[in-house]
Amino acid sequence: MRRLNKKKALNFVKELDAFPKVPESYVETTASGGTVSVLAFTAMALLAFFEFFVYRDTWMKYEYEVDKDFTSKLRINIDITVAMRCQFVGADVLDLAETMVASDGLQYEPVVFELSPQQRLWHRTLLLIQNRLREEHSLQDVLFKNVMKGAPTALPPREDDPTHPLNACRIHGYLYVNKVAGNFHITVGKAIPHPRGHAHLAALVSHETYNFSHRIDHLSFGEEIPGILNPLDGTEKVSADHNQMFQYFITIVPTKLQTYKVSADTHQYSVTERERVINHAAGSHGVSGIFMKYDISSLMVKVTEQHMPLWQFLVRLCGIIGGIFSTTGKWREYLLTTKNKIEFEMIRKEKLKSHHMTPLSVATHFLVVFKG
Repeated sequence: MRRLNKKKALNFVKELDAFPKVPESYVETTASGGTVSVLAFTAMALLAFFEFFVYRDTWMKYEYEVDKDFTSKLRINIDITVAMRCQFVGADVLDLAETMVASDGLQYEPVVFELSPQQRLWHRTLLLIQNRLREEHSLQDVLFKNVMKGAPTALPPREDDPTHPLNACRIHGYLYVNKVAGNFHITVGKAIPHPRGHAHLAALVSHETYNFSHRIDHLSFGEEIPGILNPLDGTEKVSADHNQMFQYFITIVPTKLQTYKVSADTHQYSVTERERVINHAAGSHGVSGIFMKYDISSLMVKVTEQHMPLWQFLVRLCGIIGGIFSTTGKWREYLLTTKNKIEFEMIRKEKLKSHHMTPLSVATHFLVVFKG
């Protein structure tokens, strides 16, 4: 009984077979069919190989939403070298509420302003990358995908002993400020508290020593991520006058970065620059120094690295294989039909010419050849 049921089930499954089987005696192999098969398998192998590289690749997805975090602090990462001695300059932040932010996280290090040959090569390479980023914004995706914690992005140390005197001051470190618009500035004299804001003690500094030529090795906002280049990294300005003002107007956009290598809350920013000479007699008023006025956008960008799912890769792979099989099958059928028609015409002409066969017998012979 069990054998009978099993046989019935097997027969039922055979009836559902949608792929008819042709007896081997009816199958004929030809050189054209073999050529088409070789071409088909070669095309399938190449397309499957390239599709695998598409599957391995990732892309960045950008989403926008309102930034609802107003209570946390904003971190400013700074590494700026000014062509003045450290005792002559001071750096601090004054926000929109006229609140002076403590600059305890900043360090003042006497250095040589001129770069060594190795440092100058590194600096030129950085400027070249920055120029490419301004021209091709898609390179930013490459930087996002290849960020590595601990990757060296700062100016390399000098490889030689400086013979020049320490004529510059490297101001580096970080500050925590409120998430409101503010002004980070470096000017003459150390900052001192004031009831209506703050002031800098610059009376004891001679105007002849003013030189706000500077180099911004690094300036970022939020969590510092080595490997990410910021718009002002590598900027170098040379002052043409003692009383020179450099202004940078910065718009900060909060950014949540989620890749397969790093996950961080950071900030991107755009910047416009302006510089002018302070000349009160000519109506150009102000204070000599470096001023970075920043404002924070209310929108937040979520940057997520995405990957093609496995099921989608398999579907695309099946589409490639099935499409090539279908196309080559139609092509081979067309070649075989054309070949049979040519053979029929040749046989018909030969038989009619020799009067050994009538047109009806030739047609009957063609049907036999064509179906076989």
